Amino acid sequence: MQKSREVQHLRVSTCSPAVERRPCRILLDHTQKWWREQQRRACLQQASRCSKNHITSYLKLVIKVHRLSPFCYRSCLFVALHVALQAAVYGEYTWEVFVYCWELQFHLLLLLLPYLLLAGNMGCFILCSRANPGIITKSNHASLVKIYAYDGVLFQKGVVCPTCNMEKPARSKHCSFCSACVHRFDHHCVWVNNCIGAFNAKYFFLYLFSLAATAAAIATITAAFLIQVVLLSNMMHGSYIDEQGQEHAVEILFLVQHLFLTFPRVVFMLGFVILLTLVLGAYCCFNLYLALTNQTSNEWYKSRRYGCSRRLTLQPHDRQVVYKNIYSKGVWMNLKEIFKPPTVLERKKTT
Repeated sequence: MQKSREVQHLRVSTCSPAVERRPCRILLDHTQKWWREQQRRACLQQASRCSKNHITSYLKLVIKVHRLSPFCYRSCLFVALHVALQAAVYGEYTWEVFVYCWELQFHLLLLLLPYLLLAGNMGCFILCSRANPGIITKSNHASLVKIYAYDGVLFQKGVVCPTCNMEKPARSKHCSFCSACVHRFDHHCVWVNNCIGAFNAKYFFLYLFSLAATAAAIATITAAFLIQVVLLSNMMHGSYIDEQGQEHAVEILFLVQHLFLTFPRVVFMLGFVILLTLVLGAYCCFNLYLALTNQTSNEWYKSRRYGCSRRLTLQPHDRQVVYKNIYSKGVWMNLKEIFKPPTVLERKKTT
């Protein structure tokens, strides 16, 4: 009995330190877990800081590279390209088409028509690129802000330009290329290296139409010259033998290939000016529509988000604003506003 009690006392005495150490182990485990969690959070914070720094440096690099692009500041690159293309077209026209047409006894006034259009086009180009488009300054801000009313949809009253630190007049917009707010802003044209605004819109209008007329005149004279060559050579009534030895009548495709081999630069120039005439003609029609409805390209683009309607309402079911052009005054008055922009005195007379 005494031995069994001693053994039992020994078991209790040997087990009691382990039991006493359990809370210590639990506390040690919690401490280790907390320390690991703190280390993990510190690593994540450091990684996020590094990633933010990398992202910031990357964005700065992208901004620097973007600023080097000719699309984000005023540059003479497209003006030089514009002049080079015109010089190439007129050089080919003078060197070959004019000489051949003069030998074929074309009328002199018809041959000189592209040069007359070129003179008018260059004059409108210089006026459009050198004229003030309507840059808003602190001296003229008070007068320009009274010309147009705010429509409440595209142009809100009280909107301040963060760059110029001035309230934006209705129909104006800040141009990031020119770093200025422009009155009745239409768009920034890289081909004339200037903004198109209220005070040079008439020059741009004439420049665009004279350029389209110039391309159409050169295309017409060049096509007439090639048609005259085909008619004089009686090529349409001829025939050719293919690789298999079979005889075929002359087709349009064969005729174009023959003309391209005979007059390669003339045919290439004809294709270019025809494409240019179509593109410029479409753009002229679009600008004519904007002028007749008294809109700018900027307003037309913004109004697509609201839709067009005869009235300005607030739809109750979807709370969507429907845009109405409040600046249109009829076809004649709209065209008159392009060539004679309104002033504060004229608006007071109309009101």
